[in-house]
Amino acid sequence: MQISARGDYAVRAALSLAAAYPSLLSALAIAQQQEMPRKFLEAVLADLRRAGVVRAQRGAEGGYTLSQPPREITIGTVLRAVDGPLAGVRGLRPEETTYAGAAENLPGLWVAVRAAVREVVDEVSLAELVSGRMPAHVRKLTARPDAWQPR
Repeated sequence: MQISARGDYAVRAALSLAAAYPSLLSALAIAQQQEMPRKFLEAVLADLRRAGVVRAQRGAEGGYTLSQPPREITIGTVLRAVDGPLAGVRGLRPEETTYAGAAENLPGLWVAVRAAVREVVDEVSLAELVSGRMPAHVRKLTARPDAWQPR
């Protein structure tokens, strides 16, 4: 799975908002906290607003806040808001792929990959990630000896 810069920034911004919830944070404050370009962040925040993940309030005391408590928003929700479906194969959803011959069973593998990604990003909330108390099955994955090794 490849996480885009947009997805990475969206999750980091959402985590800043989760830590401050229910208070408002300006785009500038988030950009400074997360060391990211404000203009790009504003575009990401606009995507999150359109998807209903964040609310924006205008004015001198304005800013952004999450639309729901951090425990109710998953990392998967944030990623989909800015990047669309989690697993795509040449622009298709895994279940929409078809192959012939030796590759005929490949759609099943693509569906399994999507399911594995969902088991992590759809089961970790912003609140859990901010607190460092992720679900046991996710912590178990990071504890594997080869988990931190590049391949």
